[in-house]
Amino acid sequence: MNTYQQVGQQQDTHSKVIGYLLWIFGFTGAHRFYYGKPVTGTIWFFTFGLLGIGWLIDLFLIPAMDREADLRFTAGPIEYNVAWILLAFLGVFGVHRMYQGKWITGLIYLLTGGLFLLGVLYDFWTLNTQISVRNAERNNGR
Repeated sequence: MNTYQQVGQQQDTHSKVIGYLLWIFGFTGAHRFYYGKPVTGTIWFFTFGLLGIGWLIDLFLIPAMDREADLRFTAGPIEYNVAWILLAFLGVFGVHRMYQGKWITGLIYLLTGGLFLLGVLYDFWTLNTQISVRNAERNNGR
C-alpha cells in the first residue's frame, strides 16, 4: 500500500519548502496559486503582494496554507510539487500537462506557446484541482 493510500494518515500534497521558494517571488502571487488560492494569487499579482504588506504577512501564513492544501487536495501518483515546478518553468511547452498524462493538450501547448499563454494562466488557476481529480481517478482504479 502506497503512502498516499494509507487510511488515517494525513497526506502531504504540498511542500513548505516550495511554498517559501515561491514566496520569494510572492509579489507575483505564485505561492498563493500553489496553495490553491487563485483569487488572492491574482490580487497579489496585480497589487505586488498588496504593496508588499500582504507578502510579508504571508511569511507567517505559509504553514497554515500548507496544512489547508494538504487537507483539501487528493494525494496520489501525480505529485503536486513536480507539476507546479513544470508549470512554473516549462508551462508554455505543456510539460506539466504531459506529466499528468494529458498528452494531446500538452502537445497543443507545445505548438502554441501554452495556447498563447492563456492556457498557462488557466492552469495557474486550476492545476491543483486538475491533479486532485486525476489522482482520485487513479486511486479509484479508473
